[in-house]
Amino acid sequence: MRLRLSPRLQGVPPVVVVLVLYALSRLVSSAWLGGLFSLATSQGWAFASHRADPGFASFSGSWDASFYRTIAQQGYPTELPVDADGHVLPNPWAFLPVFPGLVRGVAAVLGVELAGNAFFAIGLVVAAIAGGGAAVLLHRVVLETVGAQSALWAVALFCFGPLSFVLQVAYAESLMLMLTFGALLAMVRRRYLLMVPLGVVAAFTRPGVLALALALAVTAIVRLHREGAGFRRRERVSVVVAGLLISAAGLAWPVIADHVTGRSGAYLETELSWWVGFVGRQRFAPLTPWFVMAGTFLGVAGIVLVGALLGAVTWAFTRRSTQAMGVEVVSYAASYLLYLVAVFLPQQSLPRLLLPVAPLLGHPAVVAVPRLRWVLLGAGLVLQPVAVVLLWFVGYP
Repeated sequence: MRLRLSPRLQGVPPVVVVLVLYALSRLVSSAWLGGLFSLATSQGWAFASHRADPGFASFSGSWDASFYRTIAQQGYPTELPVDADGHVLPNPWAFLPVFPGLVRGVAAVLGVELAGNAFFAIGLVVAAIAGGGAAVLLHRVVLETVGAQSALWAVALFCFGPLSFVLQVAYAESLMLMLTFGALLAMVRRRYLLMVPLGVVAAFTRPGVLALALALAVTAIVRLHREGAGFRRRERVSVVVAGLLISAAGLAWPVIADHVTGRSGAYLETELSWWVGFVGRQRFAPLTPWFVMAGTFLGVAGIVLVGALLGAVTWAFTRRSTQAMGVEVVSYAASYLLYLVAVFLPQQSLPRLLLPVAPLLGHPAVVAVPRLRWVLLGAGLVLQPVAVVLLWFVGYP
């Protein structure tokens, strides 16, 4: 069984097919979000997030979106909030400025004040449009690396996945994905300098852009080994320039936070403030958060489990079927996962933070097994309402 076009649609441009798939997926996500919101409201369910009003816009704008709204309305604080012991509390500096700035710009063009739920409503539209762009660019990345069938399946699994509702809430995820997939496509096409504007804007949209710089370095090393003099000097210079500029952008936000607040380590302390509820107050050390989290809740067994998981993922990246996806996709996916292991404390937001490795959904080993790909698509459809319930009524997305 194949996911392919009927004969009468063979002449339809792929971008149209992708956008139709995306639109259908938004109808599905909207139905789940709207239906569960209506059910919860009518039955008096307790929402996991505090809401000042019962509207659907505020429901869609829970948690992180409230920080983005604060940034759009007030900017960033020049003084960090602290508790009685002087420890930094959660605050807007953990969230980057491009998404709230874009929403504020759209509001200005429309002549709309960002009071009340206006930010959430505009943010939802901006996020949904960016999600469509991300789907189109994801299709192009997979199409140019492993082919048309894999590209279509990657888009289907991406758009109908368990966390795909994140593409239409007032979060920066969909915008970050669009920029990231655009930069990855530029890398696949060896247009390295085109990665710079995309990577720099992405660096101020969501954390994680350093993975692009590392993937560039790995790609350059592989090309140099394989092609030698065929890897032209102009391309080498382009890789170096792009890598340095993207790296600088990826490292800039902590420096900006320190400068504006006048407090050294302002951004790091802000990020660590979210850890307290899970593992207590910690000092940050790279490559340790997953082991800290596992050790806290499962002891030695948890640490062993994390080690086994990392070993299994490393093994999967060495497989010939994975390598067939191309050095650019593989090096980026590996670099991004390394970034998560290096700095992120695994918690309920991990599934949505894995969305940037969506090109792996076009993996030849997945597409080659009809039953597997249909099972994955069905699981996404079934698990989406489960995820909505867990993240909106029990935890947070």
